[in-house]
Amino acid sequence: MKKIEHIGIAVRNMDTANTLYTKLLGVEPYKTETVESEKVKTSFFRVGESKIELLEATDPDSAIHKFIEKRGEGIHHIAFDVDDIKMEIERLQAEGFTILNPEPKQGADGKLVAFLHPKGTHGVLVELCQDTGDGRSAADRGKNEVI
Repeated sequence: MKKIEHIGIAVRNMDTANTLYTKLLGVEPYKTETVESEKVKTSFFRVGESKIELLEATDPDSAIHKFIEKRGEGIHHIAFDVDDIKMEIERLQAEGFTILNPEPKQGADGKLVAFLHPKGTHGVLVELCQDTGDGRSAADRGKNEVI
């Protein structure tokens, strides 16, 4: 693992959250994107070398909607940047971690992603992220709204 790539924050209303985080961080989001497969809309802010990802559910069946209903708005996950996500999944499985999606999937911001079960990480949902090089997810090419 190279660094913390981003912190994901679940929000009820993206417009309200974008306004708040713009005031807090002193910068506008650099990108919003809908990830249809995850039923979520995302918004990204750069903070130094890291990012903040805001996540709003687009469907009541989404993991973000269920998270907010159960726990309220707040930190949803912490994501780590990795060079080789498949190798990292194998390493972590060998160490005894439970991987929620052993086959990496396309995520937001041009990343391949995989998640570790929070029961094995002291209640923290951990995301592994590998850059695909183009800043866009394959599932959403042509659907991104870049601010």
